[in-house]
Amino acid sequence: MTDKKFVMITGSTSGLGFELAKLFANDGYDVAMSGSSETIYQSAEEIEQLGVEAYPFQADASTYDGVEAFWQFVKNKGRKLDAAVLNVGIGMGGSFLENDLQEELKLIDINVSGTVHMAKRVVQHMVPNQAGDIMIVSSVSATLPTPYETVYGPSKAFGFMFAEALREELKETGVNVTAMLPGATNTSFHHNAGMDDTYFGDENNKNDKELVARQGYEALKNKVDQVVGGDEATKKEAEENKRTAEDVLAAKHAEKAKPQ
Repeated sequence: MTDKKFVMITGSTSGLGFELAKLFANDGYDVAMSGSSETIYQSAEEIEQLGVEAYPFQADASTYDGVEAFWQFVKNKGRKLDAAVLNVGIGMGGSFLENDLQEELKLIDINVSGTVHMAKRVVQHMVPNQAGDIMIVSSVSATLPTPYETVYGPSKAFGFMFAEALREELKETGVNVTAMLPGATNTSFHHNAGMDDTYFGDENNKNDKELVARQGYEALKNKVDQVVGGDEATKKEAEENKRTAEDVLAAKHAEKAKPQ
């Protein structure tokens, strides 16, 4: 039986999930990793080069069976789970009028239903152990209306409030919950969301993924309730969103997210 700590990270093929996997690995955690493509196996090989065990699993996070299968994969390792990062999520840009309904419902299945599903399994595992850290990756988009990302933003608002509520419920159990709210980050997220022809398609308007991951990781280890990931301008924007009327915020975001 190993005495190494053990973390599971959903959506860790690339981007912030992979950067977080590297941070955990560098701290000596073995890492269970999920992703939707076969590339997850290559990503796991890179993590193992950091001197830990990596356990890759390919799964469709938009389905109940896909989420459950990854959890059973983690559970079957027979190990105490010390940390869990619920990071998997997708975006979708474009007009709500024109976007495909099935793709929007898939976004909800991944960002909302999948998060609740995996959180349930993790919480029921950690609370009897009276220890554990859970990170729920939301977004700065959770702090404002997001026209032209009209389903995505509210899905991340759900994740943010879900994390804060769960944190309060679990505060006497020894299990910590931290909400991570990244700003726009230099990953493939916006490209995959079909937003290359918007403000968010310009890499100059994005935060460094290593910085954002490090901020989230440090917040989790310090058991902080929430952290905005990004530079000082990103953090200032998130604070200003709390004091600004929603119609003003919506108009501002529409200018950035509306396809050209």
